[in-house]
Parts: sequence; structure tokens; C-alpha cells
Amino acid sequence: MAATTAPRRVRMRRRSGINRVLHEMRREWSAYLFIAPGLILFLVFTVFSVAFSFYLSFHHWNILESSKPWVGLDNYRTLIHDGDFHQALWNSVYFTIVSVPLTMIAGLGVALLLNQQLRARGLFRTAYYLPVITPMVVAAIIWKWVYNGDYGLLNYYLLKTGVVHQEVLWLANPSLAMPSVIIMSVWKSLGFAMVVYLAGLQAIPKEYYDAAAVDGANGWQRLRYITIPGVSTTTFFLLVISVLGALQAFEQIFIMTNGGPVGATRTGVYLLYQTAFKFYDMGYAAAIGYALFAMMFVFTLAQMRFWRRMEV
Repeated sequence: MAATTAPRRVRMRRRSGINRVLHEMRREWSAYLFIAPGLILFLVFTVFSVAFSFYLSFHHWNILESSKPWVGLDNYRTLIHDGDFHQALWNSVYFTIVSVPLTMIAGLGVALLLNQQLRARGLFRTAYYLPVITPMVVAAIIWKWVYNGDYGLLNYYLLKTGVVHQEVLWLANPSLAMPSVIIMSVWKSLGFAMVVYLAGLQAIPKEYYDAAAVDGANGWQRLRYITIPGVSTTTFFLLVISVLGALQAFEQIFIMTNGGPVGATRTGVYLLYQTAFKFYDMGYAAAIGYALFAMMFVFTLAQMRFWRRMEV
């Protein structure tokens, strides 16, 4: 008898909870009027878009063709054997594993310097943060001029100082194009890492450093045993955010190299753009998008599990 009444009690509690929520919604109905515009936009341009793109990935959906047949998993099977997708995937990983550590290490270094008692410290912090608030399109155009092989500033000063003896085609050389884009991206993102690390550094109690100084710890020992463990949570946050951002790199690639030369800088997101808006194959582009989403999800999950093991 007790075994049959227990599920009934659970159902009654759930119903009462639902009724309570509905009662609160009716009582505060005016609040939903204020959030309705934003909620409608979210449902239409996010929820519906995600669901419809997933539906597209199972079709051969060319916007120039009237027939849009269901192809099942064919788009995903094609991805497995698509050399362009493999190259784009590798370019995305290469961009990520190089740019993210450089940005985080440089950001921590600058944050350590600007956390000291310096003159015009606020001015320096502002100067380092300015690239972050500069639109990516503007920054990419400026750096494209800097890298220009004929009249770019970089070649001008390298030639003047004798470092090189002829113009270097930074963005037209397959071996130099991606490193050039990475340098620009590190410059653009360094200020954000600096600000986040500054917040983490200022949260470390000063007493730790005072105690370490009394014990005779040098600067390297304080950095290794106090500073780096003290900003570990900040580092994890930056790592997750930076990896997700790097895997979605598009604007700088689009403006500076157009995925070239010979696909050397064509990332996964840029391949998605080409497939959708140059070849109009929306179904295959949707499949690429979900493959990239799966990769980002796995990367984030792996980072979170690694972090939990480190905390134990």
C-alpha cells in the first residue's frame, strides 16, 4: 500500500508545484509583457534558427534549386571524407593551440607588470585594452595594411633595419599567412586577458606575499607557488572562453586572407561561410556547423573534466 501511495504523492507535489508557478505567472503577468519582445526575438532568431539548421543538415538544400530532397546522414558522411573540411578543421585547431596560449601568457605578463605601483598605470591599462574595444573589422583592415608586401609598415621597418633584404609577402605566403593572422589576433585579445588576470591578481590576499617575503621566497617562487595557483580559476575561465572564441575565428580571416593562400588560413567557420553563401549549399553548411559545435562541446567538456580532476 505504501509503495503505491509514494508515486501518487510525488505526482501531487509536482502538480502543486506547477500550479504554484502558473499562479505566480498569472499574478505577475505584466512582467512578461516587458520581456516579451526580447523573448520573441530569442525564440525566432536563436531557438528556431538552431532547430531549423539542424533540420537543414539532413537535406540537400540548395537555395537556387527547387528540389530539396531528404538525404539523411549523407551530409555528415561526406564530412568524414571531405579533404577541405579536414584542412579547415586542422587550421582551426592550429589557430587555437597557438593563439590561445600566447594570448594568456602575454596577458598574464602584462597584468603582472600593470599590477605594480607604476606611474600612469591607468593610462597603460587603457592603452592595452583599446584593441579589445576596436571593432574586429577595423583592426583587421589596419593589420592588412601593416602586412602589405609593397607599402606595409612592417616591411618598411624591416628593410630599413636590414632584417630582411626584400619585401615579404606576409599574407600571400602559405607558411606565413596563418602566423601573421595569429599575431594580429593575439594583439586584439591581449587586453581582455590582461583585465581578467588583473581582477584575479587583486583577489589574492596580500598577506600571502608578505608571509612568503618573510620566509625568503624570491620572485619566481612567489609567482610559482602563490600567483599562478591564485589565478587558477581565472585561467580556467579564460581558457574556455578563448578556446571557444578561437575556434569561431572568422572576421580576421575573411578580411585579411579570404581563407587563402591555397586554403592555408581557411578555418572551419570560414568553410561554413563559403559553403553556405558562395556555393549556396545550406544543408552541407548546416552539417559543418553542427560538426564544429560537436568539436567545441567536446573541447569544453574535456577542459571541465580536467579542471575538476585538478581540483580534487
